Amino acid sequence: MSESTSAAVSGEDEVVGLCSELIRIDTSNYGDHSGPGERAAAEYVAEKLAEVGLEPQIFESHQGRASTVARIEGEDRSRPALLIHGHLDVVPANADDWTRHPFSGEVADDCVWGRGAVDMKDMDAMTLAVVRDRLRSGRKPPRDVVLAFLADEEAGGTYGAKYLVDRHPGLFEGVTEAIGEVGGFSFTVNENLRLYLIETAEKGMHWMRLTVDGTAGHGSMTNRDNAITELCEAVGRLGRHEFPVRVTKSVRGFLDELSDAFGVELDPEDMEATLAKLGGIARMIGTTLRNTAAPTMLGAGYKVNVIPGQATAHVDGRFLPGHEEEFLADLDRILGPRVKRETLHSDKALETDFDGALVDAMQAALKAEDPIARAVPYMLSGGTDAKSFDDLGIRCFGFAPLQLPPELDFAGMFHGVDERVPVDGLRFGVRVLDRFLDHC
Repeated sequence: MSESTSAAVSGEDEVVGLCSELIRIDTSNYGDHSGPGERAAAEYVAEKLAEVGLEPQIFESHQGRASTVARIEGEDRSRPALLIHGHLDVVPANADDWTRHPFSGEVADDCVWGRGAVDMKDMDAMTLAVVRDRLRSGRKPPRDVVLAFLADEEAGGTYGAKYLVDRHPGLFEGVTEAIGEVGGFSFTVNENLRLYLIETAEKGMHWMRLTVDGTAGHGSMTNRDNAITELCEAVGRLGRHEFPVRVTKSVRGFLDELSDAFGVELDPEDMEATLAKLGGIARMIGTTLRNTAAPTMLGAGYKVNVIPGQATAHVDGRFLPGHEEEFLADLDRILGPRVKRETLHSDKALETDFDGALVDAMQAALKAEDPIARAVPYMLSGGTDAKSFDDLGIRCFGFAPLQLPPELDFAGMFHGVDERVPVDGLRFGVRVLDRFLDHC
C-alpha cells in the first residue's frame, strides 16, 4: 500500500477487516498447550504496529504462546503512562454447532462472526485501528500509551499477562492506569437513555478439585463407603446452595443508577423483577450479588461392576471483593469433612472507585458519540488480565466501547455459539476510543 493510500484509510475503514482477519487466526486455548497458540496472531499484530512506525516486541513464554507489546510516546512523557491490554487467545469452538464457521471471520447480517468476536478480538481490532490511524496522521496521545496483546487469558493468564508482569515488569514502567475488556458496552433503557457499563470490579476465582476416598469393591455388593455417593451428595449440596447477598460499592453504584433509570427503588435482597428488565445481561449482573460455586466436571470409576475407591469433581468458584475468607469457610461447611478441597488456580478479586480524570474521559468520549449515553460502574462476574496488572499497582477498568442493538444477547456471545459483533458497534468503538485517547 502506498503512503498516500495508507494515509487515506481511517480507523473506521480498517476495523472490520482487522477484526475479521484476527478471528481467522485460530488461537484456541485448551488450557494445556495442545492448541495452536497465539504466535501467529502476535506476529500479525506486531506487523500491523510496525507498519505505522512502532517497534513492537514479541515475548514467547512457552512454544507458540506469545504476546506482543509496544509503547507509543505521548506529548507529555513526564505524565504516568496508560496501558491498553487485550488478549489474543479464545476458547475452543465446535464448528458443527455454529451457523457460520467459528474461524471464518465472515461478515454477514451486519455483524462480524466468529470465535473471539466479542471476547476479545473486537477490542484488539479497535485498538489496532485507532493506533494505526493516529500514528499515520501524526496524532500523539497526551501521555505514553503501552499496548499489550496477550496470550493465555482464557486459562488464567499464566503464559501471558502473569508472565510479563513477573518476568518483564519494565515493559510497564510508569503505567498507573489501564483499560481492557468487558466494559463500555451499551444497555438501552429507553429512547432517551442508554447506559454504558464500565467495569470497576471483578470477582476473584478459585478453580478447585474435590476428592473423596472410599472403599473399592464389587458393584454387586452393598457398600456403605461409596466414594461416588459421598461426592455426589456433597456436590449436590454445593450446586444448590445460594450464598448470601453481599452488595459491594461497584454493585451499589450500579443499582443506584438502575433505580434512577427505571424510577423504582431496588432491593438487593429481591432482584428478580429488576433482573427481568435487564434481558441477556442479567446473567452477568445477577451473579455479582453473591459468591458462586458451579460444579463443572465429574470423574470416577473404570468399569460398571467395580465401585471405585476415589471420586473427583471440579468446581468453578467465584468470590466477591472482600469476601474470600467467608467464601472458603462456606465451601468447607457445605462440603463436609469427607471432601478434600484442592485449589487448582486462584486469583484475587478487584475493585476500584468510579471517579477520576480517566473516568471523566470515558464519559465524555461516550457522550460525544451517543448523546443519550450515561456511563455507570459495574462488577464483572468473571475475571480478566487486570488481576495481573493490579500486582504492579495499576488501576484497571473494563472499557471496550460498543454500542449494541437492544435485541442482541451480548452476554450470550461470550464463549457462546454464533458469537458475533455488530459492524456498527466496532466503528462506534473506534470513534469513542479515538476521542478517549485525545483526553486520557
